[in-house]
Amino acid sequence: MRFWSAVVLLCVALSARAELTIEITGAGEHQIPVSLVRFAGEEQMTGQSVSSVVSNDLLRTGLFKLVDPAGKVPHEPSEIAYAEWPGVDALLIGKVRSLDGGRVEVRFRLMDMVRQTELVGLAVTAKKEQLRAIAHRVADLVYEKLTGAAGVFSTRIAYVNREGKKYRLVVADSDGFGEQTLLALNEPIMSPAWSPDGKQLAYVSFERGHAAVFVQSLATRQRIMVADFPGSNSAPTWSPDGQQLALVLTRDGISQLYLARSDGSNLRRITFSEAIDTEPNFLPDGKTLLFTSDRGGSAQIYRVPVEGGYAERLTFEGSNNFSPRVSPDGKYFVFSHFVDGVFYIAVQDFENKQMQVLTSGGWEKKPSFAPNGKLVLFATESQGRGILATVSSDGRVKQKMVAQRGDIREPIWGPFLKQ
Repeated sequence: MRFWSAVVLLCVALSARAELTIEITGAGEHQIPVSLVRFAGEEQMTGQSVSSVVSNDLLRTGLFKLVDPAGKVPHEPSEIAYAEWPGVDALLIGKVRSLDGGRVEVRFRLMDMVRQTELVGLAVTAKKEQLRAIAHRVADLVYEKLTGAAGVFSTRIAYVNREGKKYRLVVADSDGFGEQTLLALNEPIMSPAWSPDGKQLAYVSFERGHAAVFVQSLATRQRIMVADFPGSNSAPTWSPDGQQLALVLTRDGISQLYLARSDGSNLRRITFSEAIDTEPNFLPDGKTLLFTSDRGGSAQIYRVPVEGGYAERLTFEGSNNFSPRVSPDGKYFVFSHFVDGVFYIAVQDFENKQMQVLTSGGWEKKPSFAPNGKLVLFATESQGRGILATVSSDGRVKQKMVAQRGDIREPIWGPFLKQ
């Protein structure tokens, strides 16, 4: 596969629904030229087309240069005149048709235009209301075939949306569409955390007059309270095996790290400092926790064995560093970096200790990696309102997702879902 080097600025407004606008800036160092032909039969479908969703997904990565098909409309390999597609490395074609019982069939093929062969082809049947989910899956397969890495378009994100005194815990597609409210309260909701299987969310609710930790099923909406000790109960995070939660409790006088089973049983204290220890996050091996502490005089990031013991300081640059989240491969951690009154998103290598600032700065907090490690989701502000944003792990491609209603905070990217 040939790659084109390009230094470009891409600024696209994507607005499939009025509630959300997506703005993308920047591009990857090497962009793959791809063309997408509008799928046959899409004009019969209500709502957004499959090919439009796929195009928008690929654009958001900054890794692809989308080439206008210029009026050419092949829908089968036999209809492709390869000489008419100079400079195009891959071509996506397909068909959509309605079936009985409110179902729809989507057929697509991804063609290697250099070797004139098929890279992947698939037919998917589902309910019409799942058309957008099918499109995300198509984009995942295209991304994987052309980059060698797994796509994350079919994954989900969670965040808190506040409108006045009303708070909603929201689950949405990775692009912010398909919003579903998991919980609505007139008291603050904070710190959502995905279980490794993507079936549950842990979070903090103030509905009892103080911070308590709950775990809730996405499928049944049933929930249990796992920590409601005197004082504050906060910052839940799941172990990689989904069996335990790390929590921050003040039950013994000051914020310290604790470990418990996912139902709140077998509580055990991990840190024993005289400082504030908070915001734990597991490394992929499940044996180590990152956390934020002011034990050195300012908020910095440390790591400590789950069994307890010596806590090693990892960050030294800037006034404060907090909210660490480990990359899926365990090689890096991302965090909010505060210097000279400005918040940035930064990433640091565990091995060589080098830090890289990924964003231009502002009100940028609560970062988390996409499950393939290629993008970072975080909270920022636009015109005084909290919004969602992403940045590529190399800092080249940035995206803002602006909802027309509410103040969005506390985002977290969910895991891969089993197909």
